[in-house]
Amino acid sequence: MTMTLDRVTLAITGASGAQYGLRLLECLVAADIQVMVLISKAAQVVIATETDEKLPGTPTDQESYLTQRYNAKDGQIRVFGREQWMSPVASGSGAPSAMVVCPCSTGTLSAVACGASNNLIERAADVALKERRQLILVPREAPYSEIHLEHMLKLTRMGAVVIPASPGFYNKPSTVEEMVDFVVARILNQLGVEQTLMPRWGDDLIT
Repeated sequence: MTMTLDRVTLAITGASGAQYGLRLLECLVAADIQVMVLISKAAQVVIATETDEKLPGTPTDQESYLTQRYNAKDGQIRVFGREQWMSPVASGSGAPSAMVVCPCSTGTLSAVACGASNNLIERAADVALKERRQLILVPREAPYSEIHLEHMLKLTRMGAVVIPASPGFYNKPSTVEEMVDFVVARILNQLGVEQTLMPRWGDDLIT
């Protein structure tokens, strides 16, 4: 599939699996896509717990850090705080055509399903839904309760795509990084972004 996006909103929330979101950011930057990044306070705690990244506390400093960390162009990564309502992602007239919440906490899943819009992440997802734009949610929880499943079904019926952070094993991963890449590759495929993290099923049979 040919890459057609030039901007994506990426929200990283407080579910376990911060590696998925950070790896997705790295891949989007490498694909020359501008990324509007939203990082919840809970996500900052998870990132500090699960990774070696040391994110600064403010959106401006986070933007500088991530730009340097992933060798992004000036302005390619934009980071917005939870109440920056004047940011492009808060309005259908300025938001990118695609949004990914990765990982997506079950609290965020609930808020998006109910249209809460209590912070910028929830509002950006609400914008994606109301404008009939692409919304991808990557929950990481086990087990799922009936509440979680009902919210996933509700959002799927609204047009969102739910990609649980459930790595496959037919590619015989030997590292955690390869397991992360499996999920990130599925997200990139949904976005229509060319990726070389994982071959598509059956590609080895095509000559």
